[in-house]
Amino acid sequence: MAGGLWAFTFAAPDLEAVRAYVLNQEEHHRVKAFQEEYMAMLKRGMVAYEERFLW
Repeated sequence: MAGGLWAFTFAAPDLEAVRAYVLNQEEHHRVKAFQEEYMAMLKRGMVAYEERFLW
């Protein structure tokens, strides 16, 4: 992606899960595409978006 910034927040109790995710991100994305995961995060967070503007 060119020219964009994203930020997500997590609660302190979730810190270890987030840390583990980041450390295993490369392997994780062999199974699930980044785009697929990103859209799922937007939906879980109830963020309104238009897919044509994401990529």
